Amino acid sequence: MNKDEAAFLKQGFRVAVPFGKSKVYTAIVYQVHDQAPQGYETKPIDQILDETPIVTPTQIKHWEWMASYYMCTLGEVVKAALPSAFLLESETMVSLNKDVVVDEASLSDEEFLVLEALEHRSPIHINDVRSILDKSNVVKVLQGLIEQRIISVFEEVYEQYSPKLKRYVKLAQHFAIEENLRELLNTLSRAPKQRDVLMQLFMLQSKDKKPIGVDALMKASKASSATIKSLINKEILEEFYIKKDRVNYEGEAGEEVKQLSEAQSTALKEIKISFKEKDIVLLHGVTSSGKTEIYVQLIEEILKTGQQILYMLPEIALTTQLITRLQFYFGDKVSVYHSKYTLNERVEVWNNVLESKPKAQIVIGARSSLFLPFSNLGLIIIDEEHEPSFKQYNPAPRYHARDSAVVLGHLHNAKTLMGSATPSFETYHNCTTDKYGLVTLNKRFGNVLMPDIELVDIKEKHKKKLMKGHFSDRLLEEMHETLSNNEQIILFQNRRGFSPIVECTTCGTSPQCPNCDVSLTYHQYKNELRCHYCGYHTTMLISCMACGSESMDSKGFGTEQIETELKNLFPKHSVARMDQDTTKGKHAYSKLIDRLENLEIDILVGTQMLAKGLDFRNIGLVGVMNADNLLNFPDFRAHERSFQLLQQVSGRAGRTQKRGKVLIQTYNPYHTILQQVSINDYKTMYKMQTDERHNYKYPPFYRTIKLTFKDRNLQKVGKAALWYELALEQQLNENVLGPEAPPVARIRNQYITNVLIKIPKEQSLAKTKEFINKVQRSFNAIKEFSSVRVIIDVDNY
Repeated sequence: MNKDEAAFLKQGFRVAVPFGKSKVYTAIVYQVHDQAPQGYETKPIDQILDETPIVTPTQIKHWEWMASYYMCTLGEVVKAALPSAFLLESETMVSLNKDVVVDEASLSDEEFLVLEALEHRSPIHINDVRSILDKSNVVKVLQGLIEQRIISVFEEVYEQYSPKLKRYVKLAQHFAIEENLRELLNTLSRAPKQRDVLMQLFMLQSKDKKPIGVDALMKASKASSATIKSLINKEILEEFYIKKDRVNYEGEAGEEVKQLSEAQSTALKEIKISFKEKDIVLLHGVTSSGKTEIYVQLIEEILKTGQQILYMLPEIALTTQLITRLQFYFGDKVSVYHSKYTLNERVEVWNNVLESKPKAQIVIGARSSLFLPFSNLGLIIIDEEHEPSFKQYNPAPRYHARDSAVVLGHLHNAKTLMGSATPSFETYHNCTTDKYGLVTLNKRFGNVLMPDIELVDIKEKHKKKLMKGHFSDRLLEEMHETLSNNEQIILFQNRRGFSPIVECTTCGTSPQCPNCDVSLTYHQYKNELRCHYCGYHTTMLISCMACGSESMDSKGFGTEQIETELKNLFPKHSVARMDQDTTKGKHAYSKLIDRLENLEIDILVGTQMLAKGLDFRNIGLVGVMNADNLLNFPDFRAHERSFQLLQQVSGRAGRTQKRGKVLIQTYNPYHTILQQVSINDYKTMYKMQTDERHNYKYPPFYRTIKLTFKDRNLQKVGKAALWYELALEQQLNENVLGPEAPPVARIRNQYITNVLIKIPKEQSLAKTKEFINKVQRSFNAIKEFSSVRVIIDVDNY
């Protein structure tokens, strides 16, 4: 690269860098300087890919913080942050050398076929050569042609993003003169279809001064594409293309923002007062208290200042419902950014945010939306901040979107508002220690009563033989009553599939996953056994693999089994299921939500997706099929999560004038958490759980870093984890726990062992991480452990 090009470079540009003889990769310019690095040879820059930076300096600062805090590389953060369309990769291209005289007789049949293809079109992709020769290994053939200097091979960097072009037509300039136009219409008297197309074009132009799209013209004139093509060929019409955004709002102009209730107005005033002293405020509002309307008021005020707003949600299912509500108020100022959108759509939102376009002033998204190139961020809203979905577990960076958003807000001097009916302990602890502001909203919107929660003892019901499948007589009685009132029902079961275990009743053997230490789940709709960890699947067994007996029986139950039972119990009512299996498509969530809102579904059964802040207006009853598998989970957060999940699921009931009903089926109705859920007592639950956390040294009083060791050899992974744990103990003493195998100790044929580090508040987090990195470097130098993978997860909640 010459000096002029180097002077043009700035931080945030993309450049193509060659690696090895034939590969080209995309890199981001991090710094422009004139000091040669020590210890390695630099690669030359092949070409500059951008005219303006696609990454802002603030973003780079934020990514540096993430890499340092979550103990990963800056490259891993960049890979997670940028839409993959920006990370260009090279492709091998084959071209025919000019002015070369070829002796065709000396070529083999395969070489001749490649030459013939290149004479028609040059250059061609290496994959085209593979398909021409119908073989995967074509290197030998190409090598022969290169040696004869007939062809040359080069690498081409491809832009994965392609703008969407819309096709338009207009009348050729020649016919702008009236005389020529009259003559044209006379000549077209024998082609009535073509004449109709022209007449429709004039009509559309007189109505609207905008360019006329080919699709609109075809629809108006009922003409075929062949008719329009012949008019273009005759040079009567001219076609042209305009770049069009894929994500467009085409609804009505924004509506007036709703009037707030007295409780909401008070909460809004308190938030504004808190924002004067603190940058971060928690809005602790019960379910259906109208938190979204408060957010809308704040968004409206920030919009007037011209600043950008980031609205983060934990689930894509939630964004689909909220988009409609926000577009209702703010029209085309709303953009959406999450993984169900295509690459091209995400690139367009990225560019719109980078250029501070009005159509991307409000961004709604899941956790990845915090990576966007904001330049003038004024407000961050983190709704349902307690949700575990905000934490990324794989791959690195293993970041928590809520905590990372707080840092992003600090870098932009923006205000951050968190909202939840069941806040996470960390956030609530920050409020009690006066680090964050706290505003509470105890009344539901319209003063609707909190749902009536009833605990049903299914151990007692089983004894008295009052169970029908997995339904108690009490639940069925309430379901019949709700349906007779033309209200809808939600049933919650936190397991997908038909049944989690299939067992032989003769010998007790249960089919296991060959790659993981876990039993296979039976999925009835595909008649197969599936592993929910690695994706392994096989056809449902007719006979036992161990004893050959045909007495396979299923144990436990998932959403699919509940759905099957419901169809038999309520044959006249429509039943639907919402879990990972039924929401795979891009619009699957919104279709299910629309059907429920349009009263096309009477009973919806689902997993924890249902618990995430969705707003349904006609739910009279919520049933929890079994609360015990949540409570008896081997995790220090099990009780906090159970309370949050049950409280959130209950909050879907009775959101309009009539009080909703919630039935929770359990074998242990006297469990403390269930009693606290039934009276909506967050504060008592928080106090009891924090006392326990304090005694046993868990967050929010101690920070945690979890180290996971993986290897195909069980002895090696155990030895490596023990070496690491002893090395850490030299400085961290009793605050290192493990090594210990997790409940599922083998996934994808890799054995797993964990070590947990607890860090007291008074201990320096930065120095502890520095020490862990030092141990990691020593560990990497041991040849015996070279195959062992170490995963570092900071704040692994």
